[in-house]
Amino acid sequence: MKIELKPITVRELANGYVDNLEDGVVAYGGNLDVRPAYQREFVYHDKQRDSVIDSVRKGFPLNVMYWVDNGDNQFEILDGQQRTISICQYVNGYFSINDRQFDSLETDEQEQILNYQLQVYVCSDGTDSEKLEWFRTINIAGEKLSDQELRNATYRGPWLMAAKKHFSKNNNPAQSIGDKYINAKWNRQEGLETVLSWISDGKIESYMNAHQLDSNDNELWMYFTAVINWIKLLFPKYRKEMKSVDWGKLYNTYHANQYDADELEKTVFKLMSDSEVENKRGIYEYVFDNDSKHLNLRQFDDNIKRTVYERQKGICPMCRGTQNENKCWAFEEMEGDHDIPWSRGGQTTEDNCVMLCRKHNREKSDK
Repeated sequence: MKIELKPITVRELANGYVDNLEDGVVAYGGNLDVRPAYQREFVYHDKQRDSVIDSVRKGFPLNVMYWVDNGDNQFEILDGQQRTISICQYVNGYFSINDRQFDSLETDEQEQILNYQLQVYVCSDGTDSEKLEWFRTINIAGEKLSDQELRNATYRGPWLMAAKKHFSKNNNPAQSIGDKYINAKWNRQEGLETVLSWISDGKIESYMNAHQLDSNDNELWMYFTAVINWIKLLFPKYRKEMKSVDWGKLYNTYHANQYDADELEKTVFKLMSDSEVENKRGIYEYVFDNDSKHLNLRQFDDNIKRTVYERQKGICPMCRGTQNENKCWAFEEMEGDHDIPWSRGGQTTEDNCVMLCRKHNREKSDK
């Protein structure tokens, strides 16, 4: 892989700048793809944007930028999109600073900005994996790319462009139907990352590599809509706890089974009303596998455990008949357990607490 330093003036960079919103941004005479498929939308705040222009006007150095040479004098930005857009928008009159637009500056002030040199490293002749590894190394400052944006840098192609239209653009179709179920910043590729993790069982890069040259993302889109429809069918009553559930994992495991939505709702309602259940979101996993670990059931506090410990005089009732039958365990060596399990209606109250030695508490099953 070849990496070269290529100084670029603001005049050269801003020449031919065009912002077509969803269709992309170009600069450098139309030869620089400012917002490739893996990049986010413009995310700088006004203060950050203005700080870039202030640095240029004062002749202060900006952080270096990184481009990829795609051949035929065509380039794309790996790092520096936000600075590039800030500079090009100012020179092209998109905004003013201290009520002064670029066109209202004195000629010498304009020339100083236009002649300002940006330090750009250009990468060429490398494999996708080499470029990605290089970018992971340089992605250490400013507005860092997310993990999914880094993956997008490697697996560019028609499939990714189609997937971005469904999952990443502003007000995208996936967000409109799935935002209630996925906790994600969609323009930072988090929604796309979530769905890719679902369909690939966490092997996102393998999936993207296999589909990189596909002409469309139909498989991914159909899978996503199937998951959302499955959720709505089984749980028609929406609750805020349904956001951020690992729905893809549940769908992959259970979608072929038959369930009664009314019965599921009865169970969900009962558990939502149960003060013993501290992780309400875990209810949507529990209804499928009945594993109470999802519920984070309420535990005995130290005051209750200390009271019961003193009442038992440090003796573990399950140690009867063993060599530790009369052993007085230290408080720290014992754990509070439900005498009547939660599954049988037991509550986290003092009269239902029993102190057991660690060994027996961890061996005790929910019988």
